[in-house]
Amino acid sequence: MTAARDTDTRTHTRTDTDTGNAAGSGARGRKRSRTTARGGGAVQERSERTRRKLVHAGAEMFHRSGYANATLLEIAVFAGVTKGALYFHFASKEELAEAVQLRGCELLRDAVRELRASGGSPLQTLVDTTNWLALSLREEPAVPASFRITKECAGLPALSTDFHRIWLAEVCGLLREARDAGELRAGGSWEGVESLVAAAACGIETLAATGMPYAELQRRVSGLWSLLLPILVPEGAERHFRVGRPEPDTAPRRVGDVRGDVLDESGHRPSRPVFSGSSA
Repeated sequence: MTAARDTDTRTHTRTDTDTGNAAGSGARGRKRSRTTARGGGAVQERSERTRRKLVHAGAEMFHRSGYANATLLEIAVFAGVTKGALYFHFASKEELAEAVQLRGCELLRDAVRELRASGGSPLQTLVDTTNWLALSLREEPAVPASFRITKECAGLPALSTDFHRIWLAEVCGLLREARDAGELRAGGSWEGVESLVAAAACGIETLAATGMPYAELQRRVSGLWSLLLPILVPEGAERHFRVGRPEPDTAPRRVGDVRGDVLDESGHRPSRPVFSGSSA
C-alpha cells in the first residue's frame, strides 16, 4: 500500500514537472515569436526605407544626368547604400526608372485629389494644378525626372508608364469637367480649346527645363492664365478665378520623403485617349 502511494507520488511529481516544463517552453516560444515578429517588422521597415531612398536617388540622378548617363553605381552612392542593396530592390535601371515615374504619378494624383478636396471648381483646380507643377518641377525630383524619362525612353518595352501622357490626361480631364460644369464659354471648337490648354500646360515643363528661377516660372504661369481665362470663360467671369498659387491652407502638402506604395490602380498609362477632340 505504501509502495503504491510512493509510486503515485512520484508519478504526480513527474507529471507536475513535465507540465511546468511544457508551460515554460510555451511561454518561451511565445516570447520568441513576439521578438521575431518585432524583428521582422523592423527589417521590413528598413527595407522599405532603403527602397524609398533609392527611388529618390534615382529621380535626382535621372533628372540631373538623363536616363542614359545615370549609372546604378552613382545612384547607389547617392542613396548611401551598396550596389547589392540596390539590386535587391531593382533588377535593372529600367525597373528603377519605372518606379520613379510611378512616384511622379503618385505625387500628381495626390495633388489633384487634395486640390479637389479644397472645394475649388474644376477650372480653378486646373489652374492650381499647373501652379503645383511649377513648384514641383523645382522641389520634387521625381516630377522633372518623370518627364525626362518619358522623353528619353519612349518606346522601351520595360517602361510602361508614360508620365507626360498621364499629366495631359489630368489636365484634359479637369478641362472637360469645367466644360460639363458650365464654366467655359459656349460655342467655339472644343478641340481647339483642349489643344490650346494642353499645349500651355506642357509648356510649363519646357520653361522649367531652361533653368529659370522658380519665382519667374510662377509669374509666367500666372501670366499664362491671365491671358487664357478671358478666352475660356464667359465675359467677366475671369475675375472669379485665382491665377497664382493657392493659399497655404488649400495648397497640396509637400512630401519630402519618397514613399514606396503607389496609389495608381494599374501603374500604367490611362486607357482612354488623352485628347478627346470634338467627340468628347
